[in-house]
Amino acid sequence: MKIFTGSNIRKLDAYTIEHEPISSIDLMERAAQALTTAITKHWSEKTPVSIFAGPGNNGGDALAVARMLTEKGYKVEAYLFNTQGKISPDCQINKERAEATNELRFIEVTSQFTPPVLTADHLVIDGLFGSGLNKPLNGGFASVVKYINASPATVVAIDIPSGLMGEDNTFNVRANIIRADYTFSLQLPKLAFFFGENEEFVGEWSVLEIGISQSAIEQTDTEYYLLEEKEIIAAIKPRKKFAHKGTFGHALLIAGSYGMGGASIFSASACVRSGVGLLTVHAPGKNVGILQTTIPEAMIEVDINDTYFSEPGDTEKYQAVAAGPGIGTNTETEIALLQQITTCQSPMVLDADALNILSKNRTILTSIPKGSVLTPHPKELERLVGKCQDSYERLMKARELAQSINVHIVLKGAFSAIITPEGKFYFNPTGNVGMATGGSGDVLTGIILALLAQGYSAKSAAKIGTFVHGMAGDIAQKRYGTVSMKAGDLIECLSEAWRKISK
Repeated sequence: MKIFTGSNIRKLDAYTIEHEPISSIDLMERAAQALTTAITKHWSEKTPVSIFAGPGNNGGDALAVARMLTEKGYKVEAYLFNTQGKISPDCQINKERAEATNELRFIEVTSQFTPPVLTADHLVIDGLFGSGLNKPLNGGFASVVKYINASPATVVAIDIPSGLMGEDNTFNVRANIIRADYTFSLQLPKLAFFFGENEEFVGEWSVLEIGISQSAIEQTDTEYYLLEEKEIIAAIKPRKKFAHKGTFGHALLIAGSYGMGGASIFSASACVRSGVGLLTVHAPGKNVGILQTTIPEAMIEVDINDTYFSEPGDTEKYQAVAAGPGIGTNTETEIALLQQITTCQSPMVLDADALNILSKNRTILTSIPKGSVLTPHPKELERLVGKCQDSYERLMKARELAQSINVHIVLKGAFSAIITPEGKFYFNPTGNVGMATGGSGDVLTGIILALLAQGYSAKSAAKIGTFVHGMAGDIAQKRYGTVSMKAGDLIECLSEAWRKISK
């Protein structure tokens, strides 16, 4: 699914109006019907509704919803804020329709505003401003936002919470943004929904189909996408009858140190559960026993050091190499890893301590093999690119890094972002907060390693691996609940995830 900026969304609306053809007011009516249907599914006609409409088309949507809810028996009061004496043409039409609607309490605010009493029983519908906003709210509108936020009412935002910009909110005034409990986005999600610091404003969001031209969506370019299951299923390579273990690649995993053996176990287990033909784990001597007991499917390459990685190996026979989980950052390990990276000819997955070591040796970044994948969490990324003010800046800096060193980056989070050297962003919808536990990232490293070894491109390995990793987490959540989930549960549920995605 494509994710568009506010300017492109306006172009999609205009294309739909011109080519369907449909008038702009009828398209607004269609949006209002979808919003009304969603609202009536969640709240009964006994719920008192207060609607706040702005002077633009978002306000026109809100007034149309006010009319439709009134016609369905809801007790509705609607406030249109027209302080400048200028509203959009379609908002004007819906103002007139609202004024003509019996039982709808309609108030046009031109100067003084006497706010209504909002109780915990009230539903507030925010239609002040839509996705076209490009500067922070101030003055009277900021005061209205603060009044709504201070109330105990449940708040639904139309398309996007008023005051929140669709993409970059780095310099926004957070106190002047609606804090919605629910956001009903029209046709497509907004980029801002995928950033953690905006959760308090967006609340629970969903997308409502309003009939925007699919042809326009397909023809309009974007840098942002939301991964879909059908896309992942289509990317899975079929396994031929006469294939053998050599067909599916030999992977090398450099992971674990004494006291951190679990990291290597999680990565290795995920790798062998993700279709790799052969796996060799490079491990310190003290971890060999537990590895061979826990993962007998893997071969072991024993480091000359008993407790940590200190000796780079020959990677010529491997189709892919992963390094980082649990290896530590002591001096010998640092030297060995940097040598390993500069001599490796196979694509690599670099995670955890490998990224921390690279952050202190940035000149080596350009030596990372072609077709490699980096899998940082936000703090690990910032060690590589510098401190970021928010998720949007972090995303932009991650893109700069991906482009400058020609790698794919999986920026881990609630909506992990796969960032390509071409500057594209793919957000992953699978996964849940139960995966926020030690070892979860090690599992992802093993999955992506297995896919690279099987010959998947870095882009496909990152997209498929991240999606399946999250899917395993969603299966585990259903089995064990969010609080009690652990990394081992993800591995246990990988088989079901792969079976579902490979059908």
